[in-house]
Amino acid sequence: MKTIVILTGAGISAESGIQTFRDSNGLWEGHDWRQVASPEGWAADQAMVLKFYNLRRAAIRDAQPNAGHLALVELEKYFQVFIITQNIDDLHERAGSRNILHLHGEIRKARSTSNPKLVYDLGDKDIEMGDLCEEGSQLRPHIVWFGEDVPLIHTAAGLCYDADLIAVVGTSMVVYPAAGLVNYAKKGTKLFMVDPNKPEYSFSRPVEYILEPASTGVPKLVGRLKEFV
Repeated sequence: MKTIVILTGAGISAESGIQTFRDSNGLWEGHDWRQVASPEGWAADQAMVLKFYNLRRAAIRDAQPNAGHLALVELEKYFQVFIITQNIDDLHERAGSRNILHLHGEIRKARSTSNPKLVYDLGDKDIEMGDLCEEGSQLRPHIVWFGEDVPLIHTAAGLCYDADLIAVVGTSMVVYPAAGLVNYAKKGTKLFMVDPNKPEYSFSRPVEYILEPASTGVPKLVGRLKEFV
């Protein structure tokens, strides 16, 4: 069975009603990212950071997987599928995909401020000031903030290297190090991209584009990928 790696970004979640961070009406509007998405912001005002992510968690709770998420599940009938996502929501899991690597963390989890190995499932619960890990440290969102290392990037690079096929869905390919993952694919690995806009990113290999939103483009991608079974 061939292996497919799917790299997903904010575009696929946006169609489920989840605001992106980089669009003109996105979540950074009205917020300074240094205040809510950096270690420095956390050190300055933990309560504000927790409130920001508690609101995000509530919005994600009410969102539902769309046709793009569901189409990716169908691929598992024909391929070994690994999804590497920049998204912090759990829509891929709720759609039914099984192998998901969250590069930038998971909003429905919390972790210890002092010990990043202590991670806890939150479900829909908020994180409040005074919520502590077993070592007595304040819990924080299990999110990779600007200026922090991306701990799973090497695992993701290995998956891309081993892939027979790679598809990029709903991402502008401007956020590093995630944007560089396709460069780890072996020479000759077929690359596909689903997005309404052709990115300015210059790929080092030929790309087959489906210039549509994920909800319509991913079902078409699935039909195309079945030709490689």
